Amino acid sequence: MKKLFWIIVGIFAGVEIKKQLDKNPEAQAKLDDATKRAREFGEQIAEQVTEGFKERTSELRGTPRKPAAKKSAAKKPAAKKPAAAKKPAAKTAPATKPASAPASDI
Repeated sequence: MKKLFWIIVGIFAGVEIKKQLDKNPEAQAKLDDATKRAREFGEQIAEQVTEGFKERTSELRGTPRKPAAKKSAAKKPAAKKPAAAKKPAAKTAPATKPASAPASDI
């Protein structure tokens, strides 16, 4: 019952707001402007998210993708490092037990 009550209240509030906007053309113009700016902002966000998604997908697939709007510097292939000569393992003396001192009779 509570949900139905709030739905009906919302409908009546919307109707009243619509009546007020029809009576006041200045308010209608402000609402239209705010709606236009919100729509443009949403389109920009959607465009950025889509571009980021496409870039990340191409990274994961391993296929290079050229960005449409901006140019990136060409990457040079990494220089191969010369094979490092393996050093022989250092020889260590075998572990020995310390000499035990003879037990003294006191």
